[in-house]
Amino acid sequence: MSKTVFIKDTGTAGKDRTRDFYGFFLGVIREKGLENEVIPVRVADIGLYNQGVVVRVVPDNFVYAQVEESDVSLIVDSIKTGKPYSAKLVKPVSKQLRIVLRNCGVVDPESLEDYIAHDGFAALAKVLESYTPEKVIQEMKASGLRGRGGAGFPTGMKWEFTRKSQSDQKYIVCNGDEGDPGAYMDRGVLEGDPYSVIEGMIIGGYAIGASKGLFYIRAEYPVAIERIEKAIKRCHETGLLGNNILGSSFSFDLEIRLGAGAFVCGEETALIASIEGKRGYPSPRPPFPSVKGLWGRPTCINNVETLANVPVILHKGADWFSKIGTETAKGTKVFAVTGKVRNSGLVEVPMGTTVEDIVYGICGGAMRGKQVKAIQTGGPSGGVIPKEYFGTKVDYESLQKMGSIMGSGGMIVMDEDDCMVDIAKFYLGFCVDESCGKCAPCRIGGTQMLKLLTKVTDGRGTQEDLARLEQISHAMQKASLCGLGQTAPNPVLSTLHYYRAEYDAHVNERKCPACKCANLLQFVIVQDKCVKCGMCFKACPVGAISGSRESGYLIDQTKCIRCGQCFEVCKPKAISRS
Repeated sequence: MSKTVFIKDTGTAGKDRTRDFYGFFLGVIREKGLENEVIPVRVADIGLYNQGVVVRVVPDNFVYAQVEESDVSLIVDSIKTGKPYSAKLVKPVSKQLRIVLRNCGVVDPESLEDYIAHDGFAALAKVLESYTPEKVIQEMKASGLRGRGGAGFPTGMKWEFTRKSQSDQKYIVCNGDEGDPGAYMDRGVLEGDPYSVIEGMIIGGYAIGASKGLFYIRAEYPVAIERIEKAIKRCHETGLLGNNILGSSFSFDLEIRLGAGAFVCGEETALIASIEGKRGYPSPRPPFPSVKGLWGRPTCINNVETLANVPVILHKGADWFSKIGTETAKGTKVFAVTGKVRNSGLVEVPMGTTVEDIVYGICGGAMRGKQVKAIQTGGPSGGVIPKEYFGTKVDYESLQKMGSIMGSGGMIVMDEDDCMVDIAKFYLGFCVDESCGKCAPCRIGGTQMLKLLTKVTDGRGTQEDLARLEQISHAMQKASLCGLGQTAPNPVLSTLHYYRAEYDAHVNERKCPACKCANLLQFVIVQDKCVKCGMCFKACPVGAISGSRESGYLIDQTKCIRCGQCFEVCKPKAISRS
């Protein structure tokens, strides 16, 4: 019996070493002649965070953390003997509930047999043997599963609408075009458990009456694409795709289309246009894709996480799933927690879990002794939640009340060194860059808002500019054609609401309280603390610091470019920044 070695760099300073360690393991395995006994696999998620290179050996379920090159040969030897390598052995403690991520780091993503051994395709067999399409839809409605792509629309209802649309051809599309900064939930599932998404698509196709499905995956995910391709091919070879699946009368096929990295193509109608070979412009709705979608035919679009839930729901039952979460939000949600946090990575928790439990209970709080200031949920379309509101539950309605959204699951942690005005400018800049430019409210309004925010961070803003920001924001929300333009103002409005004092400081005092906005900074040498070492003098790239070790040093504010190099190199902390 072969063993699988899952490899993931969960938090090494510098570059991600997952690929390098995969190569190390592969080389050692070949040297020892164990190619048929030990299979190394790269994964995007393994369930441990900030533990350097982590290795999980299955079926032994030995987990090693902080693995170095010198450990690789010893770990491979231990795999052969069946005895753990005790020097790096850990016992992971998880406060998560992993449903979508159930197989990630557990099942070999390239092995159909391994997936089947973990209840894979049991739901499909059950459905094709004893469920009508209508019964599948009713089961999905009873489960309470809502779309995990951001909108939170009930999945069963979406399937029902598409089912009722009359056409000789229907399609189901998997939206794997996640483009939120810092988000990689879809990538984690596509790389770690491709067969579960395929099974979900086959079941969805059966339910809505589609004979064809398409994966729309961003081209920047080569490993995900490769594994989906291999999984589709393997399913064809075994009768899980193609004509008369599992001996039934149902026929279904899949293909892959690549996205070019346009954020707007995450929107359903823009995604459809992209698949059709057109420019990724959104279109007015109605008609909705469930009535008139891909090539004018009824089309159901679900994201990766939504589809990964489907096999589990139909295998274990809607009643089981509906008991997890809250009254209005059932099941779990996967978050990509990144930013100024001790343990970053993919986190899956029941709906209704508080922000505090995620940030502190699972992810360990802020890094390097700093204090957490806020989180951003929903990516560029979301808003910030200050630390004092971390008791907020993560579900659709609760986050919306806070001025944010669930989104696809991005969660960026910010600490005391982050300027909320600068954060708002960053996200708005992203949306302006990614705007398709089709509608004027988004195209013009976003650009105007970005100019106003730049004025504020440069120290040229006024209270009238802040009022103008709010005015344009509300206009964009009402008049923009698609979700990108409608939600782009959210980071601005939420930071204005919760951190108005920071905006006022930028405008009234020409200061950035977080000392982040370069044009508002001033660096001064505190003479009582200065030891006259000359490090600041050497570090200044523009010669703004003058003096000598005998006389001491001064910073010429007219020459200073506020790069902060002097501040960083000053060991006695004799340079003030304000």
